Parts: sequence; structure tokens; C-alpha cells
Amino acid sequence: MEDNYKVPAKTCIGHVHLKVSDLDRALEFYTGLLGFELMQMYGHDAAFVSAGGYHHHIGLNTWYSKGGGPAPRNTAGLFHAAILYPTRKDLAAIVKRLIEANYPLTGASDHGVSEAIYLNDPDQNGLELYWDRPRDQWPRTADGGVNMFTERLDLEDLLKELEK
Repeated sequence: MEDNYKVPAKTCIGHVHLKVSDLDRALEFYTGLLGFELMQMYGHDAAFVSAGGYHHHIGLNTWYSKGGGPAPRNTAGLFHAAILYPTRKDLAAIVKRLIEANYPLTGASDHGVSEAIYLNDPDQNGLELYWDRPRDQWPRTADGGVNMFTERLDLEDLLKELEK
């Protein structure tokens, strides 16, 4: 095995597939609230949703989880899936939509390289909705490395993007 192998720089994570307990409820959240498109139903137990017509960014299934409860918090598994929005204004638009729907947020952070909000889907799967700042604006360490941090995100300032 090569010791210096690195995954190619243009590699990306194509999709996440989540276990849910109620497919209709999950679809209402992902398509109705977050605005993903339903691309395909796979029988009565799975669905595939996307942004922009891609085959799927999120798979939802009840194969092992129909009617079940959320995964225990203190066990191994998914911490959260992250959904990258193309612009700060796009992130502001979904934050406004969530606030207007009175959907609970679990956090909002400025990480220097990105701004993010956190929430749980109806099955308590963690989600991060975020946008990346341009790379030339990322905070750097003295030796040129990325200097990420977690500070409070100013939601009022973020929402001002919608006035521009």
C-alpha cells in the first residue's frame, strides 16, 4: 500500500443515505421545507431527492427503521450530514424559511472558512446547512494552514443578505 496516497483534490461526497422511521414525514421535511426535488420513489420504502436534478443527493429509506425511534445519542454513527449552499444569500434564504416555519435550530456558527446552521430532521438525524467563504478569505495560521474556529453566527447579519 502506498504510504503517500491522497484522495484526488476534486473528489466530493456524492450523497448521503439516511434511515428514517416515516418516509412521508421525511419527504415533507426534505422536499416540502428544505426544497429538495423528489427524483424517484423506490417502492414504498425509499426515496431519492436532489438539488438541481442530480440523480440524488439524499436517499431516505425505512428498510430497517420503519416506525423506529432515533439512534441513541451516545453511540457510534452519523453526527451530521452537511449540505453546502452555493452562496451566503442562499444560506440566508433557507434560514429565513426555517425561522418562518418555526423549525428549531440546534446551533449557528461562524467557522472562519464557512458559516453554518445546525438542525435535526424529524428523525433526529443531524444536518449542517452551510456556505463556504472564498478560499482567499479563509483565516490562516502563521505557517499558512487553515485556522478554523467556532464562534457565534450573527443570524441578523446573515439575513441582511436577502436585502441586497
